[in-house]
Amino acid sequence: MNMDFAEKLQNYRKQKGMSQENLAEAIGVSRQAVSKWESGQSYPETDKLIALCELFQVSMDHLVRGVQSEQQELPLGSNVQTTRYRVHYEYKSKTTWFGVPLIHINVGRGMYVAKGVIAIGNIAIGTVSLGLLALGGLCLGVVSAGLVSLGALALAILLAAGGFAAGFVAAGGVAIGVLAFGGLSIGVYAFGGLAIASRIAIGGYASGHIAIGDAVRGAYTLAIQNDDFASIHADQVRSLIAQEYPKMWKPLLEWIVAMFRG
Repeated sequence: MNMDFAEKLQNYRKQKGMSQENLAEAIGVSRQAVSKWESGQSYPETDKLIALCELFQVSMDHLVRGVQSEQQELPLGSNVQTTRYRVHYEYKSKTTWFGVPLIHINVGRGMYVAKGVIAIGNIAIGTVSLGLLALGGLCLGVVSAGLVSLGALALAILLAAGGFAAGFVAAGGVAIGVLAFGGLSIGVYAFGGLAIASRIAIGGYASGHIAIGDAVRGAYTLAIQNDDFASIHADQVRSLIAQEYPKMWKPLLEWIVAMFRG
């Protein structure tokens, strides 16, 4: 029975593209322990057997006693596992980039992690990542964090967009950034329904060193009339910004000025 288990363990590990070190780390044992299991020198304890069954999505009867599994064989490189309660699909491309799979898809009911240049998974980590939790370069997920992030909760170094967004440029229901756009926006430059900025705030309610909007609060304020930003002349805005921030980045200055009547 031990040799049958050992062969199955080795086969399932290889199907998932895991090394003995990877498997050992996943279930909390040493690599030597996995090596002994696969060579038939020893046998895992019950809690480790349960962890193995969860990882490979097979029943203990199948793994230990040889009862028919509900797994289905698929083309090399992909793996779909189905049980009464759970469906799992994984694909890992053979093509790699600096040792990382070009594409890794790992999804199902549970916490499955995909790591690749392009990663799609419940948890996705990659240059381009898509998942409930997405981490990396370009990220799309319910919770996303990376260089550019889109999600219900988006955190980014450059651009973040979502229900709650934080980044250098942030856009969302609640936005926090150097440039912030949203219902509630907080930043160095803030634009939105409620805009709070250290420098320039523009919105329905605006609070900043320079504040422009319906209700304004700041060192320098310009109140719009009849909810019409065109009621403020662009030259007023340009002159005020040039006075307070003479070294302001010109494209940003021109973009702000363009919001008002020329």
